[in-house]
Amino acid sequence: MTTGIHHVTGITGDVQRNVDFYAGFLGLRLVKQTGGYEDAEQLHLFYGDALGSPGSIVSFLVWQAGARGRIGLGQVSEIAFAVARETIGAWLQRAIAAGVPITGPAREMGETVLRLRDPDGLIVKLVGIDLPAAAALPGAETPRRIRSVTILTRDAEVTAGFAARFGYAVALRQGPFLRMASDTDVIDIRHSAGFVDGGQGVGTFDHVAFRAPDVDAVRRMRLALRDHDGAIRVHDRKYFTSLYVREPAGTLFEYATDTPGFAVDETPDRLGNSLMIPSRDAARARDLRVMLPQFAMPGEERMPMRELPFIHRFHTPDDPDGSVIVLLHGTGGNEADLMPPASRVSPRATLLGVRGRATEEGVNRWFRRFDAVTYDQADIRAEAEAFAAFVEGAIRGYGLVADRLTFLGYSNGANFLAAVLRLRPATVRRAILLRATEVLESPPTPDLTGTRVLMLSGARDPFAEMGPALEASLKAGGASVDASIISAGHELVSEDGAIAKAWLATG
Repeated sequence: MTTGIHHVTGITGDVQRNVDFYAGFLGLRLVKQTGGYEDAEQLHLFYGDALGSPGSIVSFLVWQAGARGRIGLGQVSEIAFAVARETIGAWLQRAIAAGVPITGPAREMGETVLRLRDPDGLIVKLVGIDLPAAAALPGAETPRRIRSVTILTRDAEVTAGFAARFGYAVALRQGPFLRMASDTDVIDIRHSAGFVDGGQGVGTFDHVAFRAPDVDAVRRMRLALRDHDGAIRVHDRKYFTSLYVREPAGTLFEYATDTPGFAVDETPDRLGNSLMIPSRDAARARDLRVMLPQFAMPGEERMPMRELPFIHRFHTPDDPDGSVIVLLHGTGGNEADLMPPASRVSPRATLLGVRGRATEEGVNRWFRRFDAVTYDQADIRAEAEAFAAFVEGAIRGYGLVADRLTFLGYSNGANFLAAVLRLRPATVRRAILLRATEVLESPPTPDLTGTRVLMLSGARDPFAEMGPALEASLKAGGASVDASIISAGHELVSEDGAIAKAWLATG
């Protein structure tokens, strides 16, 4: 049977830069985009040769603007692609022209290697070696297949012994490296005792997958590992069936079937063109298509992202009407949380989700608090100033029309939005406040004439009793406030969307 690497999976924090590097600069084909099978709210991209053949695939979990990881022991640290020997010079010139960080060329274990760094800092090597492609990509310079991965381990012999289960045998020992070969590629195991342990996150590789001919081989591997000291998981990933296991020194290995492959739900000429949603999440497919980050393929028109004070993300519908809804999540949320309900409220609106900058034990918030009901007033004011600057920058940088902006906040986001209405009244002229309360201890009373506000409170919301003070403050400034109490607690319900949709339709 054919052995070797099936695919390698990394984690990226910027989907557009990732696509630009792997599909644009490297010239790999995007063969599949799907909601994650562990978490459908996480985009998963697969790149490979013309058909996404096993042995050519590098995939990425998209942690948009996520926390960075740390490469160390118990991880894949590098991936290498085979390119034609005579193209190394052309790749060097191409990398210099594109501003891609580069080292080399150099000789490593008898091979000519060019070492690059992708936009997340991952090391991608190009190895000049004549290996055949299963389904060649256009152009003489494009990568042909995966040549190798490098694994950092505190015990090379132990890691090598475990890798032997997947069809690898020792081929070379050189310094700290132990090279193991299958019949299609190699893995370089680096003895790195004394290094720090790896930490999962953006800019790291999550795992390496080895080829299994079929599901029976996966079952046999599961039985062979019955005495292994560690968790073993088997999952149907639609495009392949996989077994996951950590080798004794900590690196996550996957054993993935060659079949059925990526053409099971797309014709070969259409691979990667559509966003696929796992069948178990079919009921919320529409919401997921709104939440998952968008990107443009190389050469396509795109909206260049601007460096602004807050992490943010756009969702642009197929037929935008020019209106924009700016979304402020609740405690523990993120910039995508409110996109599905906002899309139902206004299907043709462009959505601009923003992430609060205050954190509480790792949870996203819009401002600090001292306890459950005592808020840091100085922080609220400072963040309101920063948010006003963000809005001004977004209007200029993205060409937004100020009069067509609606701001929608939920819970902590609504509380902050209500504060911004008084502290920076020119910033927000139309706002939807869902479950908002007053958080300003001495709210100012600016002129809010011409400002429209919809306030929706839950009849069973334990915080609802603090809503009337906010409503009174807004009205005192001259804002037009439509306030309703609906049959709900603090959670959002369908009635929120229905009322908000009708309110927006009135202007």
